[in-house]
Amino acid sequence: MAQRDPRTDTYIAKSAPFAQPILQHLRKLVHQGNPAAEETVKWGMPFFTHRGKMFASLAAFKAHAAFGLHHQGLEKLLRREGAKVDDAMGLLGRITSLKDLPGDRTLLGYIRTAVKLHDSGLPARMKAKPKPALPVPADLAAALRENPKAAAVWADFSPGARRDYIEWVTEAKRPETRATRLATTLAWVAAGKKRHWKYENCGACHIRRPPADVN
Repeated sequence: MAQRDPRTDTYIAKSAPFAQPILQHLRKLVHQGNPAAEETVKWGMPFFTHRGKMFASLAAFKAHAAFGLHHQGLEKLLRREGAKVDDAMGLLGRITSLKDLPGDRTLLGYIRTAVKLHDSGLPARMKAKPKPALPVPADLAAALRENPKAAAVWADFSPGARRDYIEWVTEAKRPETRATRLATTLAWVAAGKKRHWKYENCGACHIRRPPADVN
């Protein structure tokens, strides 16, 4: 019997009416194509695991739904076959109705291929190349000097953790937005929190939804 999570039922029930039949259908196909799949919830969205690793995901937004099968081998295979793969929105891009989905036979083929790829031992995701450290902007550096507690935590952060904050601050378009982000950065860093601290215990996934912007 398929392992189901009641939180997935709740998620689907709370989704927009157009999305509910889409999510229910995809959920059924995942379990049909991979009877060993287990349901869980990550980032507040339904996920499926296979042998303890991320396998598939569902998501519903205001005007579309999304479906992901998380293995780079499948994405490469689909591209070779000429299929359109939307990296930002999951395997099938924006789904607004059941008519946007490929046929069940095609989808089941994708799911079963993903099972074989996971069982093959090939890594599901490409190993990210390390990025060079970013220079700390002058206003952030000055703020850290004035906050010893935050400065001490910042010194212990990895280059990647620092990069998340630096990019967030420097990408602000307006001075007031930058000032707000700078203040939030100092408060979170002083509390020992990384930029995406709200999602640190949610596992890894290529569908990433960072905290809502401020201001």
